[in-house]
Amino acid sequence: MLVEHILLASHGTEGAIAAERMAMSICCKGGKIHHLIVVPEFWQGMTGDDWLNNGSTRDIFRRYLENELGREVDEHCERINKKASIDSLIYSNEIVLGEPENLLLNTSEKQSFDLIIIGSPRPKHKKGLRSRMLTEDLVRSLTIPLLIVPYPQQTHDR
Repeated sequence: MLVEHILLASHGTEGAIAAERMAMSICCKGGKIHHLIVVPEFWQGMTGDDWLNNGSTRDIFRRYLENELGREVDEHCERINKKASIDSLIYSNEIVLGEPENLLLNTSEKQSFDLIIIGSPRPKHKKGLRSRMLTEDLVRSLTIPLLIVPYPQQTHDR
């Protein structure tokens, strides 16, 4: 199965990278991958508000967080863009701030996509933030096919 225009929701975690690999493997030569990166709003509350911090210190730390997040997103986009270029694919990206579910749905309605690809939620035994993108409301609201790529299997040396 080859697809011409894919909406890829990915943010660089192991599950998201599995989704990226799938998108690259099923997008036809000359096809398009539109990469959606959603930055959840909760990160804005990470500036701290304890009594040791004054407004100036919080602003400095907020700018630091914004710069680090921007650097990571840029590296992530560049990595996928290089892979797409090698495979003769047209790559575009969109970075948005807000609720993942709503933003994926809104983005899916802006263009004519053939398929949406996302990674499956992180397994419970894996540390890290749990994605809130894959909800029943989202699945019911989509008007185009959704491919949920399984979380990569972990191999153990014996």
